[in-house]
Amino acid sequence: MNTHTRTPTRDGVIEAARKAAEILPPTPLLPVEIGDVRCWVKAESLQPIGAFKIRGGWHRLSDLTGAEKARGVVAVSSGNHAQGVAWAARRLGIKATIVMPRDAPQVKLDATRALGAEIVLYNRPGEDRDEVAAGIIAETGAVLVHAFADPWVIEGQGSAGIEIVQQLAQEPSRIVACCGGGGLAAGLSLACPDAEIVPVEPVGWDMVGQALRAGAIVRAPQDAPKTICDALQPPATAEINLSVLKGRSEPSVTVTDDEVRAAQRFAFSKLQLVVEPGGAAALAAALTGKVAVDEHTVIMLTGGNTDAESFARTIAPSANHPD
Repeated sequence: MNTHTRTPTRDGVIEAARKAAEILPPTPLLPVEIGDVRCWVKAESLQPIGAFKIRGGWHRLSDLTGAEKARGVVAVSSGNHAQGVAWAARRLGIKATIVMPRDAPQVKLDATRALGAEIVLYNRPGEDRDEVAAGIIAETGAVLVHAFADPWVIEGQGSAGIEIVQQLAQEPSRIVACCGGGGLAAGLSLACPDAEIVPVEPVGWDMVGQALRAGAIVRAPQDAPKTICDALQPPATAEINLSVLKGRSEPSVTVTDDEVRAAQRFAFSKLQLVVEPGGAAALAAALTGKVAVDEHTVIMLTGGNTDAESFARTIAPSANHPD
């Protein structure tokens, strides 16, 4: 984990939003009917890399010193943070090495390589991805760009909240956010301090929710269940995320694979959007009534990086999902 002494701030989020606006158009805020309520979805799946992670990657890498840029960067990711870092690194001329699980979706592996990053694979479960990254850093002197435990990354992800306020012309009442390590939820809580932040995690992988309830880091058990939400299964959140979220976020709710698939189908049929499983978790929570929505609720659709074959199976009317 990172050991930055710097604390993420709302001013940092505002600066990250300014920097993002210079190179990225705002993603759409789309109206959606859930039950008899008209609320909103933030379509981060339409980012150039297909996920919100481009925000944190750009804010972090563009703030590196010249010496740090020369040493290169290392990131750990199942695919979306990988692409965010790789995209920023290519634009800034920085060498990027990404530690990725062997079972990451092929579409994410291919996209990360296409952006020019070097990929180092590890076995999940079985190997500690942070140890793999630490070994590379010890050998090369590269800078770690953590997927969620980094103050710049947290601020960068929070820039989506600044856009939401601008698009709504007011602060939302509630933001429902897909949650892995808690970087997005933490950033949104800084961006929108008066909004209720609701993280949504896969069943058995609610490490942020458990940590918020316990007031301490909780690690995923070795026998944690499988989930189709590959982007939402880090083994634990980090102290920096927990410290930001305490008092600013609700404990998380959890969703099942079947609920996530239903949300993917809903996004495709009602919004004409392709959303990956992890990117549909927040929508799943709203559709099932696990999170209440009102006219000022915003639901984050965080990623759309899914391969055609599995997505076709998901949206098929008579789909059979043995997994």
